[in-house]
Amino acid sequence: MRSWLSLVWETTRVFLLFMGCTLLFYYGILWVSQEYENYHRYDEPQGRAVKVFHMDGEAGESKLLDRLFLFYHYGE
Repeated sequence: MRSWLSLVWETTRVFLLFMGCTLLFYYGILWVSQEYENYHRYDEPQGRAVKVFHMDGEAGESKLLDRLFLFYHYGE
């Protein structure tokens, strides 16, 4: 009878430890998700920001082929 009670007690302890770690992980993920949800990545840059890339107005066929070649060349 004693070994059966100790088995139940050990199983309950492991289950409670597992549930505690699962809840801690779950609420940690929710906290991180909330932090990054409020982070606006696409806002206008402030300060002395410089525009990095500018496309020309012409979109001829040679321009399209050049862009396709660069796409395959760099693997982007």
